[in-house]
Formats: sequence, C-alpha cells, structure tokens
Amino acid sequence: MARGTEFLGTEWAILGGAMSWISERHLVAAISNAGGFGVIACGAMTPDLLDTEIAETKQRTGKPFGVNLITMHPALGELIEVCGRHGVGHVVLAGGLPPPGALDKVKATGAKLIAFAPALALAKKLVRSGVDALVIEGMEAGGHIGPVSTSVLAQEMLPEIADQVPVFVAGGIGRGEAIAAYLEMGAVGVQLGTRFVCATECIAHPNFKKAFLRASARDAIPSVQIDPRLPVIPVRALKNREMENFAAKQREVAGLLDSGAVEMAEAQLQIEHYWAGALRRAVIDGDVESGSVMAGQSVGMVKREEPVADIIAELTSEAAAALDTRG
Repeated sequence: MARGTEFLGTEWAILGGAMSWISERHLVAAISNAGGFGVIACGAMTPDLLDTEIAETKQRTGKPFGVNLITMHPALGELIEVCGRHGVGHVVLAGGLPPPGALDKVKATGAKLIAFAPALALAKKLVRSGVDALVIEGMEAGGHIGPVSTSVLAQEMLPEIADQVPVFVAGGIGRGEAIAAYLEMGAVGVQLGTRFVCATECIAHPNFKKAFLRASARDAIPSVQIDPRLPVIPVRALKNREMENFAAKQREVAGLLDSGAVEMAEAQLQIEHYWAGALRRAVIDGDVESGSVMAGQSVGMVKREEPVADIIAELTSEAAAALDTRG
C-alpha cells in the first residue's frame, strides 16, 4: 500500500467511489480528513457547479482529494480546465475510453490521471496512452458496471499491469480482509463506495440510508437492456419500482432513435440524464421507490450509520490483522 499512499499523498490508499449526489463536499472532505482519498463525483454537473464544489471541498479539508469526470460529458474540456484552475492533484476519468486530447489536457494541468479499465486490452491501451494509474472495477460494484467480477479482473489484470502503473481494485469490497488479499495480488490500494453511503457525514436522505441498512447482497441487481440497438451500460441498484420504470424509459428512447428524432450520442445522454434524475430522487428527496437506489453487492456488509473515520479504522485494522496472520 506504500506505493498507493505515495501516489495519492494520503495515509491510506483507500479511494472513495465517486457516487453522483453522494460524493460531494461533505463526504469527500470527511474521507480525506480520515486519511483516505475523497473523490468528487462531477457526474452531470456544469463547469460552474464543479467550480463551487471544489472550492467548498477545499474549505473543509487541506488534504488531497480528486475529481471524477465522465468521459461522455459534453463539457469535458471545460471541466478539466476548472480542475486545473483549482490545482486539483488527481483527476479520475470514468465511463469509457477518453476522447482524443482529454488525457493530454489533464496532464497539462499538472494533475495525475487515473482511469477506469474494465478489460485487460483497454488497460494496456490506457497505459500506453500515458495514464498515471488505473482502477479496475468489477460487476459487484454499485452504479454503472461492466460484465466481469472483481476477483476475475484482479487475477487477469494485476499480473500483467501492476508493475507498470499503480492499480486500485474496486467492486464488492466491504471488509479489510478483501483489501489485504488484493494488496497481496499486486494492487496498491482499493476503492469503496457502498460502505461510505451510511457514513454520518454523508448527506444521503435517511430513507436512502435505511434502504442500505435493510438490504442484503442479493437485493442489489443490475438493470436489463431492453433494446439491442440502444447500448446501455447496466446499472446495479436495489430492487424497486424504479428498475421497472427504466425499462419503459429505454423503450421511449429507442423509439426516438428509430424515428430519427435523436442521434445515438443524444440517446445515450438521455439515458445518463435519466439516471442522474432518478438517483437524485432517491438520494436527496428520499423517494426510494421511484428513485434509483444505486448500491453494490457489498451492501449487506453495511450494518450501521457511523463516522467515516470509524469505517476507515475498521477496514485498515481488519486488513492489518489479515496480513499479520499470514506472516
């Protein structure tokens, strides 16, 4: 983990997963202040909103934190400039292969660039492109997911790329023993999202947190793609009425695509905006039936509401104990 903490400038190489509406100034600052690495979820924010969010986070912590940007955001270039103006030390690019010029633009700000790699071929391509670190995230994670489990990705990818760039593992991690196992396999750290949702400092609505505390792993299910012509990245969330509503939304957007009313890029953007709105209804308004309760399969390990510092202390002591017993 020393390689990870040196890369991040933190006490622990534990990244907070970037969860829209949740990973904002309060939770991000709390994770960084507790020795981890908080990451602002830019999501669908405008450049002005991101500018405010970074400034407010800096008011709450003097420790390092990062910003997660979605590669398909239409204002990606401006968002990178906002990060540069604030001197953000680490930018995380998520949501697919970065568009031409995006990597160079991030590097030009002086920030270290972290990218998501859901497959070995993509990981190798990103390393050749000059990314500074990678996150490999399995399908157990909450929110947008890929098709392969974390344990399989780690076995396949860590031996191939862990000696080239620092690699963080994410998806389904709820206890320190799992952190220890991935460190032994060559990872320099981990990323967790679901475990931090019920942190005292998290602004999520009490109904949203209650849904997490009641849920088991099997309640966190992936969305289903309705129309093969409309490629939709599956989203893992707690089973509720919203998961059915999403099927209707896909049919509506596919109809627009068929009629020529929208292009494919606009269709996919509509789906993303839909998720952002559905997630806001659940996280901010507390509507956990017609809102999206995005959660990873580690949700069954979320037992109580507690401060971020206690969550990180528990994870690190479990990891240390597991490594000690192995000598």
